Amino acid sequence: MKNDLIPVLDHLAKDSAKSLERLFDFLRIPSVSADPAFKSDVARAANWICGELRSAGLNAAVRPTSGHPMVVAKHEGPPGYDGPRLLYYGHYDVQPADPIELWKSGAFEPVLVDGPRGKRIVARGACDDKGQVMSFVEAFRAWIKVHGTLPCAVTILLEGEEESGSESLEPFLEQNKAELKADACVVSDTGMWDMETPAITTSLRGLVYLEITIHGPNKDLHSGLFGGAVPNPINVLSSIIAAMHDSQRRITIPHFYDDVEETSPRVRQQWQKMGFDDNEFLGSVGLTESFGEVDRTTIERTWSRPTCDVNGIYGGYMGKGAKTVIAAHATAKVSFRLVANQNPRKIIDSVRAFVQARLPKDCRAEFTEFGVNRAFHVPDGSIFLAAAERALTQVYSRPAVLIGSGGSIPAVGAIQRILGAPALLMGFGLDDDCVHSPNEKFEVGCFEGAQKSHAALLSEVGRMRL
Repeated sequence: MKNDLIPVLDHLAKDSAKSLERLFDFLRIPSVSADPAFKSDVARAANWICGELRSAGLNAAVRPTSGHPMVVAKHEGPPGYDGPRLLYYGHYDVQPADPIELWKSGAFEPVLVDGPRGKRIVARGACDDKGQVMSFVEAFRAWIKVHGTLPCAVTILLEGEEESGSESLEPFLEQNKAELKADACVVSDTGMWDMETPAITTSLRGLVYLEITIHGPNKDLHSGLFGGAVPNPINVLSSIIAAMHDSQRRITIPHFYDDVEETSPRVRQQWQKMGFDDNEFLGSVGLTESFGEVDRTTIERTWSRPTCDVNGIYGGYMGKGAKTVIAAHATAKVSFRLVANQNPRKIIDSVRAFVQARLPKDCRAEFTEFGVNRAFHVPDGSIFLAAAERALTQVYSRPAVLIGSGGSIPAVGAIQRILGAPALLMGFGLDDDCVHSPNEKFEVGCFEGAQKSHAALLSEVGRMRL
């Protein structure tokens, strides 16, 4: 362990009770960005965290947007510093607490309760993302308290709209490119493998979400009079959907896999050793057998392979009882989870062509886009990935595992695309933290481990020169 880091970790341990008090103050602010009734509380949360960054020793300001404000803070590192600059991204807004009646305590009245792994913090935002944001703020505070400076240059960007669509984020990034320029972006909004095993998320799947509507006759028709003589949009749509997968459960859309790269051997070997339990994973949702691309493990299917799923389908008569009609149109909502290097626009063009090629003469297709996000991937040779692995090894008894996520974090893609800063996803949540659900929690052990890990990362980056 580095000599300059040891007193910082000692200070974090001594200051743990006060760091919990500060987090509890933050959690008491109901900063629900999606509900206009909480607009003043969202602004209050922005001002509160800005004040904490200032008290920790950084230059910080609340910046207005067309929606909820951003908080931007900076520290230039020690005198004469010429190494990398880190951009820390997080969000101070939270999900609504509904359904309120399922909470065992007040959603915005944080409490410490006993759990099987020690004390845990229960409140909305405890893990997502106030607890994780405060973990790096406390690391900044400790470094500056002990050494009078941070070991490297940092910029902090905290938004107040992550839980409601991040509408202001991309315009703000575009307008402030120079100010937010950094060599890497640290995001703590992900999780660990388990409480003893730290993890770095090296891939997030992207998303293309389309609504596909097939139009046929100009009105609903009597199936006795017209059945067998006209195209039925529900039949047509169903046959198109069925044709999207082959018997090996691979997606048949031309060029869909053109840009898909295989996971590196090092990462695949890690995944094989992680002890992932298919039975536990499937049993939690009432299933017994994994399903998907043949010759692929469940982890590969969910972390590193693209998918095509119908999320909803409707058309014709949907009421009770029988009504014998041929519908004028039928609609399916279809999502495609993408992996690194897949171009969402290329995928959309391929899907359109696939559908159009299967339409009867008198049918037409209508497409509506609901989401278009690129996938995210950290190259295995990244120097910042290596720095994070070294940092986590100094804090935990086990080395960090490199994991993937089947979901998407649009902000990560926007930051990488607009600012050119590769992301480093070093999170400390657990699968059972009830994120977005009643009784959201954050283990105190995870909160404390996160503070130490961010302190160690700062130490590692402070020694780097590009």
